Amino acid sequence: MTVAAFCFSDALLTWFDQHGRHDLPWQVADDPYKVWVSEIMLQQTQVKTVLAYFERFITRFPTVESLGQAHWNEVAPYWAGLGYYARARNLHKAAGLVAQQGHFPENLAQWIALPGIGPSTGGALMSLGLRQYGVIMDGNVKRVLARFLDIDDDLSKPVHERQLWEIAESFCPEQRNHDYTQAIMDLGATICTPKKPLCLYCPMQQHCLAHQQGTVLELPYKKPKKPVPIKSAKVLLIQSGDQWLWQQRENSGLWGGLWCLPIIAEDLEFQQQCQQLDLKVLAQKVEISHSFTHFTWQLQAHVFQIQPDQQEHIQTELGGLWLSPEQAIGMGLPTAMKKLIAAVEV
Repeated sequence: MTVAAFCFSDALLTWFDQHGRHDLPWQVADDPYKVWVSEIMLQQTQVKTVLAYFERFITRFPTVESLGQAHWNEVAPYWAGLGYYARARNLHKAAGLVAQQGHFPENLAQWIALPGIGPSTGGALMSLGLRQYGVIMDGNVKRVLARFLDIDDDLSKPVHERQLWEIAESFCPEQRNHDYTQAIMDLGATICTPKKPLCLYCPMQQHCLAHQQGTVLELPYKKPKKPVPIKSAKVLLIQSGDQWLWQQRENSGLWGGLWCLPIIAEDLEFQQQCQQLDLKVLAQKVEISHSFTHFTWQLQAHVFQIQPDQQEHIQTELGGLWLSPEQAIGMGLPTAMKKLIAAVEV
């Protein structure tokens, strides 16, 4: 370990002992399952959001066996609203594999072999889950190291990311490895934040090159943002009494495995579908907008009221189930569908 690396890790651990987060519900020794669930939930999601979901999820699925042996329809409601649903499907699939094996992975390669686990998550599970040596490279670590060393390279390029991995490995100590892992995440999450870093309170301020150069807010390097495309689609909101027709989406793709109202992208297909189903009496139209990472979706829900004797025909044509909004929410709905429910019920 270089002198700079030693000074970094020593200062970081001293700060962590006084100011780090020590009471998170997944910070439990010898429980890699809780660490695993938390790490997957924390991908693209802040701690404050994860806390409420984590407690409910662990209460329902307290062990990797209980999660691995559950049906996806049992799991989906406990992830609905967190977004990035491929995370949940991979976690569920991987838990099934671990439950079959009868033990957790014992090294980094075994962790990475599971669905949804890359080198950084695998490193976190080695360090925080198994209390062995592990190195992570999440957004917090990239930001902290890029600023500390005033690295202005485009870290999305493999060559620069590999170089940063080498730096992260050289900084990461063998002793108190799990504390260091938590500490560098905490520093990035609470002090070395993306937009309003609290440099005055940072234990690295004296040696931080970006602070000395006045480049803190410019790092890490960010590509110019492209305009977010806007897409539109029609939604069939077919009501019969207090029940609506809901479809379960395919496991792959957007909102995979969750229940949604029928969505039709093309106007002509929408018109043809309405004619085929004999949907003529339009009760109302409801529009909502929902933003994803790469696009914004404008959804226009056309609300149709039908008679009970039409239910069987429509269900035969579209599949799905007739459920009240409350029942559908219990099955697991994406946030956009909850927005539609609220808009219709207003």
